[in-house]
Amino acid sequence: MKRQRGFSLIEIMVVLIIIGVITAGVGARFLGQADQARVDQAMTDFATIEKALKLYKLHNYRFPSSEQGLEALIEKPVDARQWQDGGYLDALPIDPWGNPYVYITPGEKGDFDLYSLGADGKSGGQDFDADIYNWQRHQRRK
Repeated sequence: MKRQRGFSLIEIMVVLIIIGVITAGVGARFLGQADQARVDQAMTDFATIEKALKLYKLHNYRFPSSEQGLEALIEKPVDARQWQDGGYLDALPIDPWGNPYVYITPGEKGDFDLYSLGADGKSGGQDFDADIYNWQRHQRRK
């Protein structure tokens, strides 16, 4: 009669540790990709918002003021000369971290600055907490 032998507790623990190490390495790699995907999404949002702002300017001869903000793209400002039926955007955009984009005109590097405060939602920061500006999108293409 053959005796069946099972796995020992030590063998099971070794396998679990190996699985844990592999999972941690893969998880960290995907987490970094998720953060980069959010930055890329912000850059895509900038392109969409910039087009809406330029169309607004084409109709009204100027960009919305800083006080009017991006709300001027979804709700008609009192002083708007012409207005595109339905607005210039379907909804007020938010950044990939759930915070509103910041719009200031005139901008430091152009007619306007459009930016996200990054992952931490605070001004400044490093890495993925750093502010992301629309003009950085133009620098990336070069």
